[in-house]
Amino acid sequence: MRSEATKKAIVNKGILISLGLLSLLPFISSAMALVLGIFYAQLFENPYDKQVKKTTGLLLKVAVVGLGFGMNFYSAINAGKNGLFITILTIFITLTLGWILGRILKIDQKISYLISSGTAICGGSAIATVSPIIKADEKQISVALGIIFILNSVALIIFPIIGQALNLSQLDFGLWSAIAIHDTSSVVGAASKYGNEALEVATTVKLARALWIIPIAFISTLLFKTKGSKVKIPYFIGLFVLAMLANSYVPFIQSISPYVVALSKKALALTLFLIGTSLSYKTVKNVGLKPFIEGILLWGFISIISLLYILYFN
Repeated sequence: MRSEATKKAIVNKGILISLGLLSLLPFISSAMALVLGIFYAQLFENPYDKQVKKTTGLLLKVAVVGLGFGMNFYSAINAGKNGLFITILTIFITLTLGWILGRILKIDQKISYLISSGTAICGGSAIATVSPIIKADEKQISVALGIIFILNSVALIIFPIIGQALNLSQLDFGLWSAIAIHDTSSVVGAASKYGNEALEVATTVKLARALWIIPIAFISTLLFKTKGSKVKIPYFIGLFVLAMLANSYVPFIQSISPYVVALSKKALALTLFLIGTSLSYKTVKNVGLKPFIEGILLWGFISIISLLYILYFN
């Protein structure tokens, strides 16, 4: 006879797998997949939490590279050039403002720096890169990641609504989401919901922005006076560029790219579902009020400034 705990564990795993499969269905959007994951997190504890954290990083990279097979190299490069100035400007100002807010709110220096880096560049990827360099501990990393993931979830749902309310073009929405949404997964999810051109612009600009991890990582070693720390270069960005080149110049690739892109979008939906399973009420509660305030203020700043720039100066 199985114990009650064993039965509950089996049911828990069964529901997790069932909802994961449900997120792969054609009528489930990226935002809906995320909501499914969050819904699961409120009722159950993820039995595969450690495995999920490893899987989501790999799955996201595969999805992003796959989406590259649906993009044209030259139009993507032009989109990247279009967002270069606002990218540099917002990164510099966000990091500076984060330092000021951290001092005013008396937040732990490393937590504040991780939140600022994640907001300025590319969310969880930036935090994962910077944290070993500044020698952040597990609690400091988890607080910063918790804030970024919560705000990402909100952005994925509300950004397309705001974009439609303001009648933003696909180009403008793609640029805005790439600058103002933290993680690549949520950027791609929001942009894919808005349209194919928005997706192309958002993905290209976001990945170009992600390259700023490298100089920021080196700056971090100077600010925190750490020696011997290795900087991890996001290699999948190179694979994404190769995918765009293949789709632009290889006829055979062009014939199969629609299928690759369709599979990649479903991989993204599954990624967002898995991310949602980590966003429980307990995670939100453990974040803390002051770091959460800093995260919201930085996100609000970068969202409003980038939107005003796009509307009036782009």
